[in-house]
Amino acid sequence: MRLRDKVAIVTGGGQGIGRATAVLFAREGARVAVADINEETARSTVEEITKEGCAAMAVAVNTADRHSVEMMVKKVLEAYGQIDILINNAGILRDAQLLKLTEDNFDAVIEVNLKGVFNCSQAVAQHMVDRGSGRIVNASSVVALYGNFGQTNYIAAKAGVIGMTKVWARELGRKGVTVNVVAPGFIATDMTKDLPENVLQMMIDKVPLKRMGSAEEVANAYLWLASDDASYVNGAVISVDGGVTT
Repeated sequence: MRLRDKVAIVTGGGQGIGRATAVLFAREGARVAVADINEETARSTVEEITKEGCAAMAVAVNTADRHSVEMMVKKVLEAYGQIDILINNAGILRDAQLLKLTEDNFDAVIEVNLKGVFNCSQAVAQHMVDRGSGRIVNASSVVALYGNFGQTNYIAAKAGVIGMTKVWARELGRKGVTVNVVAPGFIATDMTKDLPENVLQMMIDKVPLKRMGSAEEVANAYLWLASDDASYVNGAVISVDGGVTT
């Protein structure tokens, strides 16, 4: 078990990649705080984990709200006494072309996908520094590396996540805390299941492996970066995209 005796927070853990990550981490020995704005889905993930005899707790959190994040961290520390791993996975989409993108939808995506990562990371960083160790893994996207039609807000946030990660890797690395990024490509999740068939096929055609990825394949990258196997990896951007960015 690669995460034995570790405590991990997984934001957006109620569904998709976050759920797959929380389940995998628990199987690898971690006590997992499944954090999600939807407490019902978080509890569903916890039920799946506990049925396998593993430890997990559900925490309702709005990552864009500083007080909500601080309460999440407080609850996890009260329950488990430590935080070793933070997976900043929570995110939303509000796609629109530039000429049609509303200010509200721009702000909403920046608040969750960028500020939310800042809020959660800052909230756990001091605890990790005090303990002399920790793993922060942030979710970006391959589109942050090359752009994508109709995603001004999403790409601005995900590119910002990469930039923040590079800074934090320098600042926190000397204190025993690594900070890295996973940049998923076209992944089969609830966000993509309702896309028209022709759009899905267009996405698949861009992938050298000629298929979409799974949530579990992204979770495996999170696991590696969170484990001791990646102890000398810091400030890296790991693309899990089937070769789209090659």
